Amino acid sequence: MLGVERRGGVLVATLARAPVNAIDATLLARLDALVTETEADTSISVLHVRSALTTFSAGADLALMRACMESEAGTGAMVDVVRDMQRVFAHIENAPFVTLVEIGGAALGGGLELALACDLRVAADEAPLALPEVGLGLLPAAGGTQRLTALCGAGVARRLILGGETIDGAEALRLGVVQWARPAAVLADWTAALAARIAAYPRDALAASKRCIALAAPAADDGFGAEIASTRTLYGSNETRARVAAFLDRPRRARAARTPSPAAAGE
Repeated sequence: MLGVERRGGVLVATLARAPVNAIDATLLARLDALVTETEADTSISVLHVRSALTTFSAGADLALMRACMESEAGTGAMVDVVRDMQRVFAHIENAPFVTLVEIGGAALGGGLELALACDLRVAADEAPLALPEVGLGLLPAAGGTQRLTALCGAGVARRLILGGETIDGAEALRLGVVQWARPAAVLADWTAALAARIAAYPRDALAASKRCIALAAPAADDGFGAEIASTRTLYGSNETRARVAAFLDRPRRARAARTPSPAAAGE
């Protein structure tokens, strides 16, 4: 599910939950624990997140979504999933080391939200990236509305979230969603070299730089809390529940071919 390899001052975390690295409670817990372990090991300066599969991550686990929707808790269960994703992604974002994500394949919904929580993003030119939640009557509530807006501005966030648009890595670079895009054939080696270069810097200097960069962002109201509140409201909508149910009931093959899996915020 999550392979770990040490390369000097770089810890490589490889997602390997076939077939599409769907995010469930177990994978979230493992990511959370890995960040905690890395916080304690001051010899690690970079956490490099990548995928062993052709997909980086297609978002929330559909079986988890179905179980929540069909449980007695219903909306409350899905809100708890979203809140847990927000917590883990915030843990990644605020870690005292550099987080670098290598997006070699599709990063959709919660998968893209995971990438947005990392400091640095490198995408394959051809990799599809999307936050398609509005198509289900939802929103990218695992931090997607907040981090995408902070990174790229409200215009780009509106384009991708309200438009439900899928872009490739090259366009993601142009819009500022990722910092680098490279051909898929060279992506792994190029990203590994970048990780090694950054890991040669003192971890304390990297951590201090991260803290000061974060302080430069203007203070805002609690947008993350608004994501949770909005998700609770949207899951109570008959139209949303009908759209989600129809999505979950579609044949698996048709789903994989035509529609990105939504993100964790009940995506």
